[in-house]
Amino acid sequence: MSDRPAILEVRDLHAWYGESHILHGVNFAVGEGEVVSLLGRNGAGKTTTLRAIMGLVGRRTGAIKHRGDEIVSLTPDRIARRGIAYCPEERGIFASLTVEENLMLPPVVQPGGLPVEEIYELFPNLKERRTGASGTRLSGGEQQMLAIGRILRTGAKLLLLDEPTEGLAPVIVQQIGASVRRLRDLGFTILLVEQNFHFAARLADRHYVIEHGVVVDRYSRDDINQRMGELNKLLGV
Repeated sequence: MSDRPAILEVRDLHAWYGESHILHGVNFAVGEGEVVSLLGRNGAGKTTTLRAIMGLVGRRTGAIKHRGDEIVSLTPDRIARRGIAYCPEERGIFASLTVEENLMLPPVVQPGGLPVEEIYELFPNLKERRTGASGTRLSGGEQQMLAIGRILRTGAKLLLLDEPTEGLAPVIVQQIGASVRRLRDLGFTILLVEQNFHFAARLADRHYVIEHGVVVDRYSRDDINQRMGELNKLLGV
C-alpha cells in the first residue's frame, strides 16, 4: 500500500453476471494521486472489477470505499456524483456528434473539471477536429483521446481507464502515455486496466495481478525488474 491516503479501497469484492460468479474476493487499494494498474490475462476479471466499482454489475458484495465512505450499494449515477469516472474499452463515442459536442455531453458532477481549452491542450489532435469531424470520422486514437477527454470535464478526480491503448498504433500509445502522466501531475488518481504491460510499467506506481477473479500478486514500480520472470508467467507472456 502507498504512504498516501487511500482514495479507493476494495475489500473481498465479489461480483456476478447473472449466475456466473466472476470476482471471488478482490482486494487492493489506490492512494490519492497514484496511477495503479490491474494486470492479468483475458477473462481474469479486470474489466469486471472496474464495472463493479462503478456500480455497473448487477450483483456485488464486499466493500468498496471511496474516501472512507462505503459505496458498494450505490447506483452508478450516485457513484459518478462522488467524482469517479469510467472510460470503457469500447469508448462510447456518439457517431453523429462533433468532437466538441461529444466533449460537452456529460454533466459536470464536481467542481474542478478541466475546461475544454485545457482538454485541447492535453489532446491537440482533438482541437484540430473540434467542430468539423463527427465521431465516425475519427481514428481509433482520436476516439480514445475523446473518450478520456470527455470525462475530464465532469470534475471527477478518480479515473477508471479500461484498456486505453487497445488496438492503437505505437505513436498514439506514446501520446496516451504522455497524457496519463500529465493527468497524474495535475492531481488525478488513475486506476488502469491494461493488456500492454510495457505501457503500464512505465506509468504505474503499483501493479496488481488478477487471476480467476482474485488478486494473486502485487508489484511495486521498484521490484518489477527483479520479478519479471514470475510476472511473465502470471501474464502468460
